[in-house]
Amino acid sequence: MPTETMTSRERVLRALNHQIPDRVPIDLGGFQTGIHRVAYAELIRHLGINDEITILDAVQQLAKPCEQVLERFHVDTRYIVAHAPDGWTGGIVETVRDGRTWLDLKDEFGLVWSCPADTPNYLDLSHHPLAEATVQDVKDYPFPNGGDPTRFTGLRQQALTLRNETPYALCTGIGGVVYEHCWYLRGLERWFMDLVENHPFCEALLDRMLAYWTDYYTAFMREVGDLVDVVMIGDDLAGQRGPLFRPEIYRTLVKPRQKALVQHIKSLTKAKIWYHTCGACVEYIPDLIDNGVDILNPVQIGTRNMEPAALKEKFGRQITFWGGGIDSQHVLPTASPAEVREHVRRNMAAFKPNGGYVFNNVHNIQAGVPASNIVALFDAAYEFGFYN
Repeated sequence: MPTETMTSRERVLRALNHQIPDRVPIDLGGFQTGIHRVAYAELIRHLGINDEITILDAVQQLAKPCEQVLERFHVDTRYIVAHAPDGWTGGIVETVRDGRTWLDLKDEFGLVWSCPADTPNYLDLSHHPLAEATVQDVKDYPFPNGGDPTRFTGLRQQALTLRNETPYALCTGIGGVVYEHCWYLRGLERWFMDLVENHPFCEALLDRMLAYWTDYYTAFMREVGDLVDVVMIGDDLAGQRGPLFRPEIYRTLVKPRQKALVQHIKSLTKAKIWYHTCGACVEYIPDLIDNGVDILNPVQIGTRNMEPAALKEKFGRQITFWGGGIDSQHVLPTASPAEVREHVRRNMAAFKPNGGYVFNNVHNIQAGVPASNIVALFDAAYEFGFYN
């Protein structure tokens, strides 16, 4: 096995600058690059690691990987996240509906996320507070204060500790959800109809979301903009076979707001901008590059026109691919460890040339993925990631 010659941060920064590091950086533990608590519990049993599971994201039921796991898999990233503002009293509560116990989580936007208490795998949206709203209702709706300074209490000290006392690249949690939060508030079907027949409503809600995130990142970057290496934002724009709605609608309504946010963040930090969209998003990659996005995640290689070699050939000099390590729907859950290793080898060979690649699974590792396959995934990433 070749020898590492760089720190994790040096490795990540070289990859993001399309330079060749000693090996491909490896990521695990983010909000779109993480691991479901059930899969994590099985993994740590498999590895013989004792860890009290901490939930990183209640909606997705993601576990926060412990340092022993991150070090075992040679993970080069660490995350810092803001928290709820002082005075916020949200949390999961039990309710009974139709004779069944449910877990309900009401967030700052007034959204309610729910799951049955007997099958708590994920929380899904159960209440859209703007489902029947008018444009005036949108203007009057009590949005949370994105710039509330109490969200960021202690954040700078946490970032300084990671920067000064560890070798890792520093990433933010996911934010900047300009588009998706709109349909969360409105309801997906109603929002898709709005995109066709009610542009004034869409513009009003998108503008309020942009204002919230602009205030949020102004305050966030004031605290740690000089310390973070990657700022993670995202909105899902595509499904398995292509865009979720007409690209001309995206370019008219959504893209200008996304671009404004990306450029605002870039005015506050030298960190790279990481953008998450699932699905067959190849049509939107030029738009994202034009917006100022530096990194695309999760690179859902199992969808239409998302073949690794073609993506790298067409866009590899303009954007970094972060993900795409294995088909997480059709291979990782069901293949043998040997097959997982081979898939990683092939995908790594396509993505790694000339830098511009960070390894991760496609999105989060889900419940039901065998622990042996998770080990094979990251061991293969380390084995095949070296450049010499």
